[in-house]
Parts: sequence; structure tokens; C-alpha cells
Amino acid sequence: MKVSLSWLKEYVYTDLEPSIISEKLTMAGLEVEAVEQRYNYLDNIVVAQVVEVKKHPNADKLSVCQVDAGGDELIQIVCGAPNVHENMFVPCALPGAVLPGEFKIKKGKLRGEVSAGMLCSASELRLETDAAGIMDLEGEFVPGTPLEKALTLSDTIFEIDLTPNRPDCLSYIGVAREVGAFMDPVQKISLPDYTLPQDKISNISIHDHAKVQIIDPDLCPRYSAGLLFDVKVEPSPFWLQEKLESIGLTPVNNVVDITNFVMMETGQPLHAFDFDDVAKGSIIVRRAGRDAKFTTLDSKEHKLESDMLMICDGARPVALAGVMGGENSEISDSTTKVLVESAYFHPVSIRKTAKKTGIATDASHRFERGADPEGTVNALNRALSMIAQVCDGASIAKDLIDEYPQKIAPVAIDLNSDALNIRLGTKLSVNEIKHLLESVDFEVENIDDARLNVGIPSFRVDVARPEDLSEEIARLWGYNNIETSYPVIAAKGRLLDKKIPLRGNIRQIMTGFSFFEAINYNFIHANSCDGLNLSDQDKRRRVETILNPISDQMSVLRSSLIPGLLGTMKKNISQQEDSIKFFEIGKIFFATQKGSLPEETEVVAAIMTGNRSDHSWYSKKTKLDFFDLKGVVEGLLQGLMVKNISFDKIEDDRFPYYQNGYAANIKAADSIIGNLGKINAKVLKNYGLKQDAFVFDLNFKALQDLIPESVTAEPLPKFPSVARDITIIVDKSITIGTVLEQFEKISQKQSLIENVFLFDAFEGQSLSENKKSLSFRLVYRAANKTLKEKNIKKLHTNISKTIIDMFNADLPE
Repeated sequence: MKVSLSWLKEYVYTDLEPSIISEKLTMAGLEVEAVEQRYNYLDNIVVAQVVEVKKHPNADKLSVCQVDAGGDELIQIVCGAPNVHENMFVPCALPGAVLPGEFKIKKGKLRGEVSAGMLCSASELRLETDAAGIMDLEGEFVPGTPLEKALTLSDTIFEIDLTPNRPDCLSYIGVAREVGAFMDPVQKISLPDYTLPQDKISNISIHDHAKVQIIDPDLCPRYSAGLLFDVKVEPSPFWLQEKLESIGLTPVNNVVDITNFVMMETGQPLHAFDFDDVAKGSIIVRRAGRDAKFTTLDSKEHKLESDMLMICDGARPVALAGVMGGENSEISDSTTKVLVESAYFHPVSIRKTAKKTGIATDASHRFERGADPEGTVNALNRALSMIAQVCDGASIAKDLIDEYPQKIAPVAIDLNSDALNIRLGTKLSVNEIKHLLESVDFEVENIDDARLNVGIPSFRVDVARPEDLSEEIARLWGYNNIETSYPVIAAKGRLLDKKIPLRGNIRQIMTGFSFFEAINYNFIHANSCDGLNLSDQDKRRRVETILNPISDQMSVLRSSLIPGLLGTMKKNISQQEDSIKFFEIGKIFFATQKGSLPEETEVVAAIMTGNRSDHSWYSKKTKLDFFDLKGVVEGLLQGLMVKNISFDKIEDDRFPYYQNGYAANIKAADSIIGNLGKINAKVLKNYGLKQDAFVFDLNFKALQDLIPESVTAEPLPKFPSVARDITIIVDKSITIGTVLEQFEKISQKQSLIENVFLFDAFEGQSLSENKKSLSFRLVYRAANKTLKEKNIKKLHTNISKTIIDMFNADLPE
């Protein structure tokens, strides 16, 4: 909501600077989002003196003027105003100035004569309505003085972002009440005169012409109406247009502008009907029922639902209650009789109608937050009085219609000051609390030394219980004045959940391997299991269906991270990112019995695709393969200090999305903690992918259980190591892991063996078709001496013989 400071001062006295007002409003809960000077558009508009006026050589109605605008030289301006004369002071818009209506002033030529500016009328500057000639500034001025300064034009516009619980401040009176409350001393607001001018009241009663019937009082508890005769619809006077334009409203005509003015002043939305278009002079407030369509003031047709509240006449709907009037009864230039509506509607009903029709108006904005049910008649009187005064000859029908079948009972709250002080951590006395509440028009009476009876004003629809009053006291007293306090009981800390540092360690290690973390939705497409070729009996088929999905692409909870990672891969490849490394830490879900929460399992998964290295002057392009991924898994587990890692080839069909021969279970301490493999071609096709992808999947809980509680450090070795190699030729069916396991068992018995690793593997024409050559390096070291050849020769020979016998291996020739 925009608030003009000069307009605001009509209701409350304040001498505070705009910056102070802005700060205090914000601290009181009315956040000021922006502060701007209203007359900023007068930049580059200065006071100028007309020094010489000559007739334009090429135009009868134009003059060529030499003007002193405060510069070193006179400037030439072509002017068409009939009242221009020498020595007069006028507003001059210099090149670069932007006049209302986004009219930008530029230097140019008019009928062959240079014109370096524009001499402005009051209408063009939106300072008055006079457009007959240029504005003649009476008095003496210094040429070049900014017009805003010369005419002492000053107004500040506050843009306030109100929370939905404060509809009372969607009005100038409401904001003025807040400003008055933080003044010292407190300033009471000056309310407008709500009485009708007696000289404007006719002898004709409204009851002789109009009647109101509320069929659905649950949606419209109160409906007030007044009638005017002999109204002349025309443009509003300048002061009214100027006020509305200052806060961004567009003037329409005197009747509509006054309803908008009163709405901004009081917060009570009003609507004006052309009474001649109201069939049978009857207003009926009811639900839409069977009415199918309705055309609003903006000439848009809306489909009605049966529970929408409508304002109807004796034959048809004439307005969407609290939202927008109808095209069939709008005020026009020919209108002479005006029925003014001032009602209170149920906020939820208006909110639903506004949302369903897609209409957002200033009226619906106020009604759906809660208008003042006791303010309808005052606002109505104010509007009727203003219309009668602005429209010469208009008269007000005697009496008002005020249908109020379900009177809303006033709210009173028993407030205990001790409980309030405990709640806020303050030490306010009963009198201080009373003073604060009375500053914003609460009615307060003392019950005893610690209790107050607080009458809640009808415009404060947000206050209904003692806790609401506590909030009111806190903001009026000042949140900054409430001292910080701490619990008297010492807070007990607790150890951080082990999952949190483990997630951090995984992220650190994986980013060290050049992986990026992916964060995908927990929701996936219902056909994702089909894309992975999962069997009907697979546990991952037990997906939990979302009752109200965002879209059909997110209709079930994911039972695997792999579909999300494949989707991420596809998106990146579509952006020409071919080499991709992503990991994700997240939960997967398995449906249980109906009505129960799904089973949740946290997992760590990653995907690799593309090149190990790109083509350059120092290397050739090489593609990633299964062993790159295996190395990442080994590095991750070693970084987490998980020991006894092994990989077992997957022989069954539990993972149908892996390519045969390129998949393995990940084991640690003889328990399976995950799997890895190459995605097969059929699954890649299901996801619209063509290049190879490699994936691993680890159970987070199983991983967590393997993390050691403590780490044992060993001193660096003092003596050098000795390395010896062994090359064996074995059947292709024997895995490298199996051979390494046997080396590990041997090393547990031989303290001199420090490390064993594979450094070469070969298959080719020089070997039999079902044979392969494996070369291992054994590193020996003693903790207390330097090893010599004689110390390890026999040991190495025995180890080699054991391995050869165990695997029926041959030595190379």
C-alpha cells in the first residue's frame, strides 16, 4: 500500500522526518519497503525567465522565445502558448526531463526553428488543471532554480508491505493511528466528518425507491446503502485526482474517484451502481446458485460457481460481491441516480471468489483480510456527503438502508499483566499497558491491580485472545526495548548425529575426485522402474504414490537414486557437457501397508560418463571405463577408513540395469554394502542416452556402521623396503580379487609383507585362449632392520610357490 505523507498529515500531527517515520513503522510491524519523493519527476525542470518573444517565421500560432534558464547563455525555445510574454517566470523543462505520461523532452526543431526545451503549463506538470497556457509563476525568482524548490513542493510516498493480519492499516486512518501511537506525546487521529450535510438531504426517502434483501447472511452479515439524485458525472476536481494519482490510482470520474478515496481513507471498500440500471430498485445478496456467467466492469466474462456470493437486482446479478462490479450497472456519463453500497462480507468467501475468478482488486484485497463490520455506515455517509458536495445539484435521499441481521458481538479480553510480563520478559505496570493499548484506540478498564478488561475495536479483526494483546504490547513498547534473557537452567548439549559429519566427509572426498553433488527431487515418474528393467518381484517396485503430485513426472516417491542421476546426465549432455561426474546423498522409499508411512533408506550413489582425459598436446582422448568407477569407490572407502574392501562379480539378475560382466557387489568385512556397474544399452535407450554410464550405489547405514570410532596412528618406517615381483598365468575365470585375497591371508601370517598390489594384467595371442597373465608386486619391510636379499629370497620363493599351487598357475616362459 502506498501512503502520501502530506495526505497522512490530514489525519494525524507529526513533525518527524520521513526516515524516522519509516523506521518506526517498520519496527511497529508495518514494513516500509520503499520511500520515494513524489515530485522526483520534476528533475530537470527549472524556473526560467522569458527574455525575448518573437513571432515564429513559419507558423502563425507559434512564438520563438529566448529564455534565461540559469545557464551561461540564453536558450531558444519554440512555444505555442498564447499567454507567453517577456519578463514572465515560467517552468522550463530542459532536455532529458520526463513529464507525466512518459513524455521525454529532447532538443529538436519545430517548423525549422531550434527548440532546446519546453515551457510547461500547470496541467502538463500535474500541478493544476489549467491547460490554457503556460504556467505564470507570480513573484520574483532566480532563473535556474529547480521548480520543486521554488514552489516548495514536497511530499514523501511510503510503500508499506502489510502482513495479512493487519487489514486495519490498509487505510490512511489506520496508518495515521499507528503514527500517532509512536509520537511523544501520543497524538490522537483526526477523523473525517461522518455526518451528512443537512442542506443536501432531500425529502424523498430511500425506502420509497430501493430495498435490500440478504438471503445469505452467513456470507454477508451487513449491507448498507445510500441513494443520490441529480448526480452529474464528470471529471473529478484536481485535488481529488491529485490525491489518487499520488498513490498510483487512476482517476475515472467524480463518483468512482470518491468511492476510491473513501476506501483509501477508511479501509472500507464501496461500490457505486447506476440506480436506473438496478431492476425494480431491488438489491438481493445471495449465492450465485444456477447463474452460469457474469461480465465484470472490465468486460471480461467469468464462469460462476454456485457458492460465489453475488449482488443481484430484481432480475440478474449486478456485481461479484466484494470483488468487482458488473458491466450492466456501471457508472457512466449519463448516470443521474447513484446507489452506493457499503457492506461487510465474509473474508473466506471473498478470497475464494477472487482466486477462482482470477480477479485481484483493491476491494477484494481488503475484504478477504477482514473489513470493519461497524464501519460500513460511517464510510457510506462520508461518500454520500462528498459526492453531494462535489457534484453541484446532487441531493441525498433521506435515511439509509442498513441490513444487519446477524450483529457481530464486540470482543472483550481479560488481560493479566503478570502473565503478559512473563510471556514477554518485561516489567510493565498495569498503567503502562493501559496507556499503550489506548494509544491505538483499545478501550481499557481496570479490574484489579493485575487485570484489565480490554475492549477490542471492531477494526482490529486480528485480536481475539490474550496472546494477541501480548503481541500488540510488544510492538507498541518496542521489540528493541525488550531485554534479552536466557533460561535459568543450563542447556545440555548433545553429540552431533554421526550421519552429519559422515555426509560432510563423503562430500569432501567425492568433490576431491572432481564429482559435483546432485540434488534431485524425491519424486519420480511412475514408469521409472520400467526404465530400469526391474522385475515385478523387485523390492524397488514397491513405490509410494503421491496423492496430489506436482505433475505426472513426479507422481511417486523414488525407490532408487539411479533414475534421477540418469536424468541429470541427460540434461547435462543436452547442454553439450559430455564428461560428467555426479554424486548424490539422499533417501529412497519403499511402500509398506496402506495408510502407513513408507520405509526410508539413505543411500549414496554416483554416476560417471564421458572421457577420462580430453585430447590435447600431451595426451589423447581416452574414455572412462568400469575400473575408473571402481577406483573411485576404493578411494572413497579408503578415505572413510573402511577396511577389508572387496568386489564380487554379480552373477544373478538382481540388478537388470547393469551390463553382464560389468557389475560387482561391494563388500566390506564380508558384508555387502553396495554395488557398482556399467548401465546396459537397453536402459540407456529407455532414458534417451547413447554414451556409456557407470554407477555405484552404497547403503549409507551399512557404511556408517563400518566407520571406526577411533584411528590408530603408526610411526613412519625407519628402514627401507624391498620390492619383488611375481607373474603368474591363470585361467580367465579366476578373478584378480580372489588372488589378492590369498595374498592378504598370507601377509597376515608374514609380518615382513607390507603391501601387495597388481601392476599389470595381460590377455593376448601369446597366451592360450582361456588364459591371462597377472603381475603382482610384493613390498617387504622390517621394523627393526634393513632387509637383505638372503632375508627375503626364501620367503618370496615360498609365497610364489603357494600362489602357483593354489591357483594351478604357470610361470611365464
